[in-house]
Amino acid sequence: MPRSFFLLCGFLFLGLAVIGAILPLMPTTIFVILAAGCFTRSSPRLEQWLLDHKIFGPTLRRWRENHAIPPVAKGMAVGGMTIGLAGFIYGAEPPAWGIALAFVFIAACAGYVLTRPSA
Repeated sequence: MPRSFFLLCGFLFLGLAVIGAILPLMPTTIFVILAAGCFTRSSPRLEQWLLDHKIFGPTLRRWRENHAIPPVAKGMAVGGMTIGLAGFIYGAEPPAWGIALAFVFIAACAGYVLTRPSA
């Protein structure tokens, strides 16, 4: 893939991370991690900027060192998933199979988050 593709994706993921920092149900950390990965392949300067960032940097460095997620972030992530699932059920009124599918997906994601080391 060309560097410009990864640079564009890095900025896209960084923009989504900023939106996630503002909106309570949108994730932030995963988009910062994806942005850093894209910047690794396109712009070492932007990657270093992210690693040194006062808000995003510590979480990103913990993830890179040992795939750790702070306990507060775990709670917020699982809480956001739970609220999102409840909103989906209430707002969309899906059939039972839709609820079951969404629940399995959310449970798998929550299980992944909760089984990562705490930082």
